[in-house]
Amino acid sequence: MLKMKNNHIKVIAFDADDTLWDCQGHFERVMQHLYDELTPWVDRETAAMELFATERKNMYLLGYGVKAFTLSMLETAMRVSRNEMPAATINDILQQCYGLLQFPCTPLPEVEETLQVLRHHITTHPSALTSLIVFTKGELLDQEHKLERSGLAPYFDHVEITSDKGEKEFRDLCRKLSIRPDELLMVGNSLKSDIAPALAIGAWAVYIPFHVTWQLEHHDDFEHERLIKIEQFSELLNYL
Repeated sequence: MLKMKNNHIKVIAFDADDTLWDCQGHFERVMQHLYDELTPWVDRETAAMELFATERKNMYLLGYGVKAFTLSMLETAMRVSRNEMPAATINDILQQCYGLLQFPCTPLPEVEETLQVLRHHITTHPSALTSLIVFTKGELLDQEHKLERSGLAPYFDHVEITSDKGEKEFRDLCRKLSIRPDELLMVGNSLKSDIAPALAIGAWAVYIPFHVTWQLEHHDDFEHERLIKIEQFSELLNYL
């Protein structure tokens, strides 16, 4: 079993959505509402495929977040219904999307307790692990507000929010923090945007799968010498 050496890791970076709190579950609820409203025109499977195609098409221009999701939802609704969907129904979908800007960001099980232990470790052993940070992608204000609603902000020394999270962004993060890649540990639920790019630049990674994964974040499972896979958040402490 892989065991990290304490003196190698200076910074632990945590993804936010679906790592610290549930996000995709709320998006799934709104998506299901769209599929319900489109049943006069297509079946639910076709509606899901159409939404996915719209999101994939819009990704380059709109990026990630509620605003991009809302535009893709409305575009899909109007295209699939051939502009026949009533204005009241379109407005209802819009209001459902607005609700995604305010959903409760309750920390997932064991998250806050684990962060408390790590924070205490930094305080009592400052020469080893030096900081905890949030490294996430999405819309700046939305991500900042979610972190505030979660109540977890005091545990972190730095918050980095980017429009995407690939190898370039991970290298930029290491330069900003003045650390080597092998001194960074990334903890997240997405193999595509949390784990694979971190490993590619020489960092360590801990993968904590979430029960729902957005289609655009799907990635084949894999093994790696610097990758640890856990099921419960508190298991992270077993490796530090």
